[in-house]
Amino acid sequence: MATFKSACPLNCWDSCGFVVEVENGKIVKIDGDKEHPITKGKICGRGRMLEARTNSSERILYPLKRVGDEFHRISWEQALSEISEKLSDIKHTYGTTAVLHSHDYANGGLLTKVAERFFNCYGGATELIGSICWGSGIEAQNWDFGNACSHAPEDIYNSKNIIIWGRNVTRTNMHLFGYLQEVKKKGAKIIVIDPIYNGTAKIATSYIPIQPGMDGFLAIGMMKEMLRLHIEDKEFIENHTKGYTDLVHLLDSITIEEVVTLTNVPRETITELATIYCDGPTATYMGLGMQRYANGGNTIRLIDALVAVSGNVGIPGGGANFGNTQVGQSFDSPALTLPQRKSATRQFTMMEQAERILSATEPPIKMVMVSCGNPLTQVPNTNLVKEAFKSVETVVVLEQFMTDTARLADYILPSATVFEEEDIYYSSMYHHFVNYGPKLVEAPGEVKSDVWVWTELANRLGFGEDFAYSREEFIKMGLGSLQDQGITLEALKEVSHLPLPVKLVPWFDKEFSTSSGKFEFTSSLGEVKGYDGRLKLSYPRESSFSNKELASKYPFTLLTIHPLRSNHSQHYHLIESMQYIKVEISKDVAEKKGLQSNDEVKVYNDRGEITGKVHILQESSPNIICIDEGQWHIFGGSVNNLTSHEISDNGLGSTLYDCLVAIEKI
Repeated sequence: MATFKSACPLNCWDSCGFVVEVENGKIVKIDGDKEHPITKGKICGRGRMLEARTNSSERILYPLKRVGDEFHRISWEQALSEISEKLSDIKHTYGTTAVLHSHDYANGGLLTKVAERFFNCYGGATELIGSICWGSGIEAQNWDFGNACSHAPEDIYNSKNIIIWGRNVTRTNMHLFGYLQEVKKKGAKIIVIDPIYNGTAKIATSYIPIQPGMDGFLAIGMMKEMLRLHIEDKEFIENHTKGYTDLVHLLDSITIEEVVTLTNVPRETITELATIYCDGPTATYMGLGMQRYANGGNTIRLIDALVAVSGNVGIPGGGANFGNTQVGQSFDSPALTLPQRKSATRQFTMMEQAERILSATEPPIKMVMVSCGNPLTQVPNTNLVKEAFKSVETVVVLEQFMTDTARLADYILPSATVFEEEDIYYSSMYHHFVNYGPKLVEAPGEVKSDVWVWTELANRLGFGEDFAYSREEFIKMGLGSLQDQGITLEALKEVSHLPLPVKLVPWFDKEFSTSSGKFEFTSSLGEVKGYDGRLKLSYPRESSFSNKELASKYPFTLLTIHPLRSNHSQHYHLIESMQYIKVEISKDVAEKKGLQSNDEVKVYNDRGEITGKVHILQESSPNIICIDEGQWHIFGGSVNNLTSHEISDNGLGSTLYDCLVAIEKI
């Protein structure tokens, strides 16, 4: 038995440090690294499942090629030769943008960027932009602050009040939950704002249910009360912001009574929240769900504005904490990806990739290559995604298991797990530590790393010299100037984790990254991109306020939340108790439809349907149905059969939660 330090590769707020036990060349146990300064030895079930994932007998061990309706094992030489020949033919016949690189964030390793290097050196494929997960919110904070930056985890000790807004940290950010438990004992006030009463709400000082998609209106109500009570931070507004007059006009355009109706939050609660915000420091931790609406970007911007008006920007214990992209920006991505090498480019949003595949001309999409993703479960509007992928001549998938996407592939290339390759991992969402992950075991069968695959294809396509580097050399390339500050691969190998040089209290100097150098209530960047940069009153696309006819047909709001034990679709096939559709409904839905726990039901709308078993929520806003995302087709199918592929208000986010449905007992 040997024990090694490692790191979690999963796309998650926490980016944990691991201690991994290896015996006879096999991973036998994963535990937390007690010496990690943030994760402190605690890891979640998703991380522990990586042992079962690595050792599973269901792994794809050899390259596979579709022949008719069946997959046949082929050699790597055949797979790589045929794929590279097709890539070469497509390039010369249609141009490089006839190839779409469909990707997501199944692996948080630095060297996943080598895929971009491949396609840039190829000449430039059709790329995906935006994010299903958090695209609207990141773009919103770029408009407001110039970047999306969060406070360091330990800064919570400076907070008098903590607002957890739409983030169930017990399920998605367990180490923040630990901090909340500590600061509560020291007297901090914790308030949870969420449509669903969740595990985080159980430890909160108070829980405020809110109508889904109406969070921005609650922020408006609080700002109206701040101005009425004259408790806003006048100094910050006058000296460090732009567009405040536009904001005041917006606040004047709606009454507090209308806010109460839209949000389902009582007037006295709104007033209390306003005073709490101004009696700071008050930290706001935002989740990802409330920016997954047609009005998602505007919602995050209104909460940013609330944080600014109340004087909680740039102070210890404050912050509009959504993402933390300054972490990822510490690395030298251009050195790894070589963007200057592409001679052509075309972009589809990640959400609209299916629609754009089907409609693309000049050139049409002739090949899709999928890495670090499972679009047949994760991309909205599953039926359209399936139609799109079936329409493409060649689909190549780099995978570890026979996922829904792999089942539609023409070639499946078996991919290594985290413990079978060396890389470094970092969280771009919560903390600022980079973690080292060594290669601990040999990959089974003929499994290869993604970097090996891209290198071999590059060799066959004539730009192998751009890939003539070892993994260590690629990692050092990505570390770039960090190495001058002592953050070297050698140091990471020695201590396993190092802090990156980011601002622990963003905007403390009141110097923002916007074109004006100020916090912008009216965004210059938004205007440059062709939008109205002002904040506005905006509603979800599918709601009784914006589409009464649709709401009468489909009266319930569907929320597609993250599963507790699987990182998106990655672990369902390994956990038998998860292999069915759980349909959670609010008590009023149960009463209206005469439903009881364990009843079989059909949830449906014009896009599709899904069946499952009823569970009744203890407490929530009314008219809510919840179904976990990521379920495989063989276990009932993805909830994205029901969701829309339309994009959010700022063009870079999904509208997954902007979804009305009906429900019937089977």
